[in-house]
Amino acid sequence: MNELNKHFEPQNLSDKVALSFTKFLRFLADTFFKKRYGHRAVVLETVAAVPGMVAGMLIHLKSLRKMEDDRGWIKTLLDEAENERMHLMTFIHIAKPTWLERVIILTAQFIFIVTYALIYLISQRTAHRIVGYFEEEAVRSYTEYLHELETGKIKDQPAPEIAINYWNLPLHSTLKDVVRVIRDDEAGHRDVNHNFADVIDTRVRLKRSADIEKKEKSKNSNLKNDKELKKN
Repeated sequence: MNELNKHFEPQNLSDKVALSFTKFLRFLADTFFKKRYGHRAVVLETVAAVPGMVAGMLIHLKSLRKMEDDRGWIKTLLDEAENERMHLMTFIHIAKPTWLERVIILTAQFIFIVTYALIYLISQRTAHRIVGYFEEEAVRSYTEYLHELETGKIKDQPAPEIAINYWNLPLHSTLKDVVRVIRDDEAGHRDVNHNFADVIDTRVRLKRSADIEKKEKSKNSNLKNDKELKKN
């Protein structure tokens, strides 16, 4: 449970913006869905499946443009997008969204695709940090959902066949088992995206250090040349 409760403390303005953005979306979800966890999951998993695909596509294009290796990021992100899509497919069977909720899903997806793509183009680091915080909230939501199921406040039911096949669950599995494996998936995505943001941080620091060192060497070289010219 301690691993599930992990939280990345904001280190700078970028992190604070990412966390505030996530908290705002959490507030909207809590206000609109309240305790309707299945319906909340349908909408949120639609949104959650966007970042991996968008980021994977943008890194793919960057890799082609710059003719450089992606270091395995594209596959990781596309696998994440596929995993989130399967979460959605699972909860479609559980919540059975109405036509109005399907319209909300389409609208939310379109808005978030455009928004996240812009964020990723502006600041790749912030974009990954946002997803890390998204997944922290997802873990909390699924923990609450599981608690409602375990205490009987929400009636348990047999796991959908699509979930049993995808996660290779026992045939007698129930919704509680599905929520547990999905929560574990979200915890994994949380760690991956926070790690990606940290990697980008490290790259930026190394590049700055290299640029400073290069400038110092150039400055020293120029001073040395000036001294030699004066001697001559």
